[in-house]
Amino acid sequence: MTTVDENTAEDNTAEAGPQRLIGGPGMLLVWFYGVMVVGAVSRSVYQISTEFDRAPLAYSLSAVAGVVYGFITYSLVRGGERARRAAQACCAAELVGVLIVGTLTVIDGSAFPDATVWSYYGAGYVFIPVLLPLSALYWLRKNRADAVTR
Repeated sequence: MTTVDENTAEDNTAEAGPQRLIGGPGMLLVWFYGVMVVGAVSRSVYQISTEFDRAPLAYSLSAVAGVVYGFITYSLVRGGERARRAAQACCAAELVGVLIVGTLTVIDGSAFPDATVWSYYGAGYVFIPVLLPLSALYWLRKNRADAVTR
C-alpha cells in the first residue's frame, strides 16, 4: 500500500519526464559518443564512396559502428528507462563487436585488408572503442541502481 507522499512523488516524477541519463559523467559519455559518431561515420562514408571494393567488410563495419554510436548518443540524451535499456543493449553489442573484431585482427592481421574502427580493439582511436562501452555499461548500470534507490 502506498502513502499519499509516495503517490505525490510518483506523480511528480511522471510530470517531470524521463529521468536524464546525461547528468555528471553521462555528459562526458555523450560527448565521447558524439565524437565517435563523427569519426566513424565520416571515415566510413569516405571509404565506402572511394574504395569500397578494397575492403567492403571493414568499411561496412565502420559504418555500422557509427550508426550504433549515434543510437547510443541519442538514447543517452533522450533519457528514461526504455532509452537506458536500449543504450545498455547497444553498448553490450558494441563491446561484443569490438572484442570479436579486435581479436580477429590480432590473431590474423590479414582478416581485414584495411582497418575498421574496432580493429586492434580501437587502437587507431586510442582504444576509446573498447573503453567507451565498458564505461557506458558501468554508468548505465549505476544510473539504474541510483534510480531504484530513490
